[in-house]
This record gives sequence, C-alpha cells and structure tokens, in this order.
Amino acid sequence: MKPGDHPEFFRFPAPEGRSRESTIRLDAEGRFHHDGERVEHGKLADAMHRWISRHPDDGRYILTNGYDWTYFTVDDAPYVVRSLRTADDGTVDLVLSDGTEEAWDPSTTRVGDEDALYARVKGEVRGGPYEAKFSRHAQLALAPLLVADDPPPEAAVPAKAPRVRLRGRVVRIGGT
Repeated sequence: MKPGDHPEFFRFPAPEGRSRESTIRLDAEGRFHHDGERVEHGKLADAMHRWISRHPDDGRYILTNGYDWTYFTVDDAPYVVRSLRTADDGTVDLVLSDGTEEAWDPSTTRVGDEDALYARVKGEVRGGPYEAKFSRHAQLALAPLLVADDPPPEAAVPAKAPRVRLRGRVVRIGGT
C-alpha cells in the first residue's frame, strides 16, 4: 500500500520547512517548466504527465506519485491529445500525454479559442473528468474524418460546429 492510498494522505502537512506550493507549470502546449526553465529530461516529463491529479478537497491540480504531492499550475488543459488511433471499424482512440488511450466521444468535445479542440477524458479516475487539448498534430489527423457542411448562404450566418464520420455515422463535435 502506497501512502497515497491512505484516506488522509492529501491532508498531511508538507515536510517541515517545505511547502506544497511549487513553481512547476504546465504550458498550453503540454510542456512542463520548473522555476521558469523547461523540463528537458524526457523520462521526468513523461512521469510528471502520469502524476497529474486534483486535490480531493480544493480541486486544484497536483502532481502525485503516491509517496508525495505538490500543487502546480496548468496554463490551459492538464492533458494533451498527442495523436489518434483509428480502428478498421471506424472508432477513434485518443492517445494522451500520460501515455494512456481512450475512446473519443465527439459529443463531449468542445471548440475553444483559435478553433482548438478540447475533449473530456479520464471520467473514471480520481479527480476526473479532465480536459485534454488536441495537439496540432492530433487535430490535423481528424481531417480524413471531417464531413463538409454546405457553406452558409450569408456571411452573417455563423458556421456550424464541425462534423466527423465515425462507425458510418456523422456526429457533430460538441453534440450540437
């Protein structure tokens, strides 16, 4: 049993002379920084992506490895969709920045600033659900799945949310 499995783990005070606050930051592209410097060590950055969680009392983002934890800052979304895996049956799995994969549900995906896509992920894990921002690579990988809308008859008519074809069905991103 790891200390993190104890029901009071996140309520224990920081070690003497230390703080649970940190200068660790996750930028909008999914890169970690510490004290203003980018975390360059690939294995450490990979581990940090796997340690993302939320504090059970205040909901703030934390990094925890089950033995210790600290608060950190998230500039945009805590996870990044790095790539897509499309199966022969037309289903799409999202490959996330923590190395996990999960089925994509376009109805829980939203279009954000600068047309960036954000999917709801990790609904079954502690602190979930979370958002995952599609990387440029992952968003471009959707191109073969997109279904063209007829152009609006007038410029004043707002464009509709994008649609994709999954398992032979056309689904609108965001479920609208």
